[in-house]
Amino acid sequence: MSAWSIPALAALLALLLLVAAWGDLRTRTIPNGLNAMIALLAPLWWWAHALPLWPDVAIQIGAALLVFAIFAAAFAAGLMGGGDVKMVAALSLWLAPFAIAQMLVVMALAGGVLTIVVAAEHRLRRRDGQPEVPYGMAIAFAGLWLIANDILTSIGH
Repeated sequence: MSAWSIPALAALLALLLLVAAWGDLRTRTIPNGLNAMIALLAPLWWWAHALPLWPDVAIQIGAALLVFAIFAAAFAAGLMGGGDVKMVAALSLWLAPFAIAQMLVVMALAGGVLTIVVAAEHRLRRRDGQPEVPYGMAIAFAGLWLIANDILTSIGH
C-alpha cells in the first residue's frame, strides 16, 4: 500500500463515524450498512500497517469479539441499542487492545456527558418515558478522539 493509505483510511473512518453520529442524532439509529462498512474496511487498515495474520490480526479480531460480547450483554439488559453495539465492535477492529481501552474510557466519559444533556433536555421539555440517548455520538467522538490524537502525536516523526 502507498504512503497515503493510512491517512486516507483514517479520513474515511472519520467520515463514517461522523455520518453515524449525525444519523444517530437525527433518527436514533445507526444503519447496519454503515457499521458493516466500518468493519469491512478494517482489513485494509491492517494491511496498510502490515500486520501479520498471527498473532496481530487474530488479536484485533479477538479483542473486537470481546467488546461485542460485553456490549451485546448491555444490549440484552436494555442499556444500549443494537446499532451502538455493532458500531463499537466495528470500530474496535481498527484498534489495538490498549487503544480499545482508551476508546472505551473516552466513550464512557462522552456518553456520560451526553446522557446528562439528553436527560436534562427530556426533563425540561416534560416528555414522557425514558429519553433515548444517541450513544453513537459518544462512540464516534471516542473514535475521532483517537484518530486526532494519533495524527497529532505523529506529526514530525
